[in-house]
Amino acid sequence: MSEDPIFTPPLFSDEEIETARVFFAQPVSFIMGAVRMDAMPAPDLPEVAFAGRSNVGKSSLINGLVNQKYLARASNEPGRTREINFFLLAEQVRLVDLPGYGFARVSRSIADKFQDLGRAYLRGRANLKRVYVLIDARHGLKKVDLEALDALDVAAVSYQIVLTKSDKIKPAEVDKVVADTLKAIAKRPAAFPRVLATSSEKGLGLPELRAEIVRVCIDE
Repeated sequence: MSEDPIFTPPLFSDEEIETARVFFAQPVSFIMGAVRMDAMPAPDLPEVAFAGRSNVGKSSLINGLVNQKYLARASNEPGRTREINFFLLAEQVRLVDLPGYGFARVSRSIADKFQDLGRAYLRGRANLKRVYVLIDARHGLKKVDLEALDALDVAAVSYQIVLTKSDKIKPAEVDKVVADTLKAIAKRPAAFPRVLATSSEKGLGLPELRAEIVRVCIDE
């Protein structure tokens, strides 16, 4: 095992995990879906955003974090989320579901429109604390993901990689994907040097992700 601290798994005390669990058990509601910057909520609360390829599991992850099944709508049709969806948690933090990138079942002009909206959001929200970039653990980083990371680096927006569907592969394979991902982001200026492996279906990694969000939005 490498001694490089970048490979050290996230460490949270039992108290931090419990505090985050209680925080995420508080009321959460859908606020709105926005298709223009001037239609978004005022930037008066800390926000964390979730980005990723279409059907990577963004909606399932958000639902898993707040222990609800239908708060964020999941779809079998790639590219259905064509607006920026805002959810209010505990009257203190907004969870933001960004349009998926890399979808193929809509026209190029529509895809560009909603990806431009996402880029405008990333550049224009001073209250955005972190973007969680979701990567399917079965596939790892793809070209379209690297392009998204390039955009985040240019925008100087802090982001962290979250692997989804980690229960679909063997633990040793998860470890390899984590190591490969850490190596790929090591020199990226806006990347947070820790990768979380999660499974919305099994609950894997969700306590740690909740604790990360509380640390970023509440504790800092």
